[in-house]
Amino acid sequence: MSKRDKNLWVGLNAAAQAALASRDYKAGSFSQRLAHSGVDAGELAADDRRKPEIKKTWIPGVEIFSRTIYSQCHRGVFGEFVRRDEGILGKIGFWPKQWATARMFARSAKGFHIHPPRIPSETTPQKWLRRLFVTEPSNYKLRRYDEEQWDVMFFVQGRAEMILRDVRAGLPTRTMRFFVDGDNHRGRNNVGIVVPPGVAHAIRVEGSEDVIMIYGTSTIFHPEFEGRIASEIETAELPDSWQKFLCL
Repeated sequence: MSKRDKNLWVGLNAAAQAALASRDYKAGSFSQRLAHSGVDAGELAADDRRKPEIKKTWIPGVEIFSRTIYSQCHRGVFGEFVRRDEGILGKIGFWPKQWATARMFARSAKGFHIHPPRIPSETTPQKWLRRLFVTEPSNYKLRRYDEEQWDVMFFVQGRAEMILRDVRAGLPTRTMRFFVDGDNHRGRNNVGIVVPPGVAHAIRVEGSEDVIMIYGTSTIFHPEFEGRIASEIETAELPDSWQKFLCL
């Protein structure tokens, strides 16, 4: 470091100089960015998952696939979700039994939601999940779509950050963090996302625009399938003065 660099902060008092820190702007490797700072969803939809760096970071069973949004001059946009028996969902044999929509207000978030994997009684969770996603990952007929909730998600408005965390028994704990764009922001981040049971998922709105999601589930809604982890961000507490008044 040059003498000039050493004296860069000489104009600050001693306490401020001691407390000073700088941000690390190094991009890091792809796997580091995916697990920590986040990547564009378009990078995940386009990259070859056979590459070692991607393969060791990817959560088994997660699918991220590109969508094309078409501009309709002076009228808006048009974008398909999926076609039955075609594309990724056709390949893995998953077609939703229920479709739903959700709106997330700007500057809001959904805490980690998770659905329970269905484990056959004659085996252990570790053996079953490793068979499904490690030893026979392409044997999609083994999957119990009718008995456990798989999600496929689409974003039609706004921009969102999505975080996935694999906490299934017998599989490595991995994190995928990425940014998705709604149909009104046409580009490579227009994607569909498949989330398996046992993978916790959280969503945070990016920017000042509401997010609108459309999602399909492999089962109809079952309250017992809706687990929560660290979801207190969804509960807005009343002001203390209100609480005191209500307790009078």
